[in-house]
Amino acid sequence: MESPGSVPARSLSYEGVWRFITPAVEVSVPRARHAVRDLILRQGVPVRDELLQGLLLIVSELVTNAVRHAALLSPELAVEVAIGAGWIRVAVEDNHPYRPGALETDYEQTGGRGLLLVREVTREAGGSCDVEQTTTGGKIIWAALPLEAPDRWATSRWPNL
Repeated sequence: MESPGSVPARSLSYEGVWRFITPAVEVSVPRARHAVRDLILRQGVPVRDELLQGLLLIVSELVTNAVRHAALLSPELAVEVAIGAGWIRVAVEDNHPYRPGALETDYEQTGGRGLLLVREVTREAGGSCDVEQTTTGGKIIWAALPLEAPDRWATSRWPNL
């Protein structure tokens, strides 16, 4: 709560929400990844390289899943990037009603681990991810990551020598 005469907090210059629509075709995967990377760099988001690489991997996996599994019922998909003072969220929306779940790892299979990877990268970064239904019957799969490294990285990532 602000006291009388206090100055309200201003948003940072890089905060905002951006959304773009792309066809549900294979070429959209690298295009979406590059568009998200360029947006983050253009906005001057204070993101560590490790986090940026993880975020771009998440974008690639989510767009790939939409292209491979939803294109028949959803010829277009939406990619949204929302950036706040201490976090960044990416989401991919399609119009296919199927709500995927992270599958169990099958080491014989060469694919099908995209959502497991998204979940693990998100968890390692200290973030969260989920799948939500849209009001039109489609779905949004999103991952939100903190811009700051989780404290546990500083203590548990490298052994004390």
